[in-house]
Amino acid sequence: MTQTVLPIDRNSVADLSASRNEPSWMTDLRLNALELAGTLELPKLEKTRIDRWNLERYGSYKQPQPLQKLEHLPDAAQLLLGKEAEPVNLLVQRDSGVVWKHLSEELAQQGVIFTDLETAVREHGDLVRSHFMTAVKADENRLTALHAALWNGGVFLYVPRNVEVKVPLQAIFISEDPDATFAPHVLIVADANSSVVYVDNYLSEDGKEFVHNGVVEVIAKPGARVQFATVNNLGKGSTGITYRRALLDRDARIEWIIGELNSGNAIADTNSLLQGSGASSDAKVISVGTGDQKLNLTTRANHFGKSTPSDMITRAVMKDEATAIINGITKIEKGATGANGQQTERVLMLSAKARGDANPILLIDEDDVKAGHAASVGQVNPEHLYYLMSRGIPKAEAHKLIVYGFLAPVIHEIPLENVKQQLQALVERKLGQ
Repeated sequence: MTQTVLPIDRNSVADLSASRNEPSWMTDLRLNALELAGTLELPKLEKTRIDRWNLERYGSYKQPQPLQKLEHLPDAAQLLLGKEAEPVNLLVQRDSGVVWKHLSEELAQQGVIFTDLETAVREHGDLVRSHFMTAVKADENRLTALHAALWNGGVFLYVPRNVEVKVPLQAIFISEDPDATFAPHVLIVADANSSVVYVDNYLSEDGKEFVHNGVVEVIAKPGARVQFATVNNLGKGSTGITYRRALLDRDARIEWIIGELNSGNAIADTNSLLQGSGASSDAKVISVGTGDQKLNLTTRANHFGKSTPSDMITRAVMKDEATAIINGITKIEKGATGANGQQTERVLMLSAKARGDANPILLIDEDDVKAGHAASVGQVNPEHLYYLMSRGIPKAEAHKLIVYGFLAPVIHEIPLENVKQQLQALVERKLGQ
């Protein structure tokens, strides 16, 4: 068996942990994860040979410099901030660490914690330790193990019991130095009967080769409600790896709103584990592939509790020679009576060389349930095009309207208006290339 060559050694991991004054439990976790990474295989993905991808460019940890003014951020990041002179409830990570964070006094007085995960490990250690890497396990595969060993910056969001956060909290993750490790970890803990809306964006310029290995964990306690919106816009040359998981207790709910707009190769696995009775999940995902991109996007719902509804919609547009594997997996476990899992995957191909696979999968181990799926792969419907042209709309404009209408169900769900506008502009730019 060929020995795995890892992007970092044990001494470097120990030094990294020590430089951030991490408690011993986190140092041990990192070192154990690194050891695991040397023994585990890469994930086996449907029709995607990620062993041929550039998975070596992790770079090294580089201490970031604090940001003095938000005006110093790249233009693409500033567009996400809206018109507020001093945005609140905002966190910004630049390369290996967080350079800006601010939480309103009102939310802080209610007990809300919104800070970088590095700080949370030191100041809220017991809370972080009981949830960190519990939804996404370090021993799942080599990529998750490497993330557990190398993670940096990140977000820790905690909402106390019965607290309703009525304004969205926002994070922006920017990769500028391709030699700096970029592996943020987002950990959201919503206590019983709380609610929160969280939005983040991932940005980098074209032409910079690096690996983004990110993990999102959402822990929703009984009756909690979490809306999670994200737009991934890493440039050409990037390799994007993202695992998202939500653990849902009794009557908890997660709403995923995901824009997979990276310009490099990317894999994403978004999973809702409906563990408690009455838990529910709604996932809406869009993706646009251009050039010779290779995308593998999986959305899952695992039903364990009784009377647990889930719904997932994925819509992808492929042009040029882009390839997408779109998987929707609904798993209903024995005993999950009354579960209702629905899913739809649709791929629209805009060129003869583009490829898209839509794979709906239902795995059902219980009789008293409902489940359904729909999937389609095709080109723009000529009848729809003809209808719009018959109303006086030029062919090119009619074609554009159909494509935008195809993606609209997700774009319109973005909870921040400035982020919604940026997503719309990003889609238009990718489709116009």
